[in-house]
Amino acid sequence: MVTTIGVVGPSDLVTSSSRIIRALRGVEVVPLRYRRETDTPKVMADAPPSVDAWLFTGVVPYQLAAANELLDRPAAHVEYTGATLMRALVELLRDGHDVTSMSIDVLDEAQVRETFDEVGLPTRGIRVLPYHAGLSSDDVIAFHRRSKATIAITCLRSAYEKLRTEQTTLRLAPSVHSVRAAVNSLLLVHDALRSDDAQIALGLVEIAADGESALRREAGSLGGSVIRYDDKRYLVVTTRGPLEQATAAFTELGMLNRLKEQFGPVRIGFGIGGSGTETEALARRALGRARSAGRTAAVVSLRNDIDLILVGGAAPRAQQRSKLQLLAQRAGLSKATLERLQELVHASTDDGLTTRSVADHLGIQPRTARRVLNRLERAGLADATGTQLGTGSGRPLVVYRVHL
Repeated sequence: MVTTIGVVGPSDLVTSSSRIIRALRGVEVVPLRYRRETDTPKVMADAPPSVDAWLFTGVVPYQLAAANELLDRPAAHVEYTGATLMRALVELLRDGHDVTSMSIDVLDEAQVRETFDEVGLPTRGIRVLPYHAGLSSDDVIAFHRRSKATIAITCLRSAYEKLRTEQTTLRLAPSVHSVRAAVNSLLLVHDALRSDDAQIALGLVEIAADGESALRREAGSLGGSVIRYDDKRYLVVTTRGPLEQATAAFTELGMLNRLKEQFGPVRIGFGIGGSGTETEALARRALGRARSAGRTAAVVSLRNDIDLILVGGAAPRAQQRSKLQLLAQRAGLSKATLERLQELVHASTDDGLTTRSVADHLGIQPRTARRVLNRLERAGLADATGTQLGTGSGRPLVVYRVHL
């Protein structure tokens, strides 16, 4: 089956990115070119309905589309990495420019300084404007003018067109590797959503560069695929079912300690959502929580601000207890209640559970059943999947998928 990717960006980057993408099997490209970044919503609105996924040539149009709630299918943007900046520095040095006074936009400041350190260049005269939500071309132009640096390096075509008449200006373009990595990520997300209606799960992994092979082996137990996400992280693509099973219902992650023993600190953030865009945002949030949790940590983030910390596979005392007891502690319910709910889940059809079915099975009041389901949802053990019309004139019943 052919996957159609709509490539959104300025004309030259859309052309170069499309050329790379067309070399892949089973992929068709729809070029969606704009003159200014703010035209992103319009070119997307004019896209044919055959587009299966969006690929943006940079983070700015991607965020503009997100702000306008246009990411209605899998979406990704090409990363501008330290390697991209390195190539620009080599070009400037080859042409005899002084690179000790520069202003750089959109890139992460730590990444910029790390790149300069790698090639032994001083950073005292380097000014960086990292990307943040709402950053406009006017903001970028104003930053470069205030910096009064000898050279301006920009990721925005509109800023480049203005600044190049005023000073030495270089516009960054994504590398072939960055385009391929973004497309591979996008195709994995799209294929997972197309092949299974279960919730997709994405994991962002920070591990030493020599840990890639071991990570790929470990990801096999999750039924997942691994690709490089950027210079420092890897992406694991799977679905909720295999991840839930491999982690004993989001309580433990054996690979965490095994990877730590071989490669040092490891941080993993899994996101679980209903779309590629939502899931990627949750994975980023989970990785941020993992960084806060310690040098080696793993977190699963779900909707409704649910963040579940996974323990390693060293079997601490609490882990030696039964799975249901651990889940009962997490949800604030008794093990006996979960055992009876587990019976109901196994006996039920795929329609899910409601407060009425839980109340009838447990012999409790509907309001108590509602509290039970709410606790399961907060613990990441249940998801509201829709509503069901009840008998009489009452409100529709919320239907939950319970994971026990």
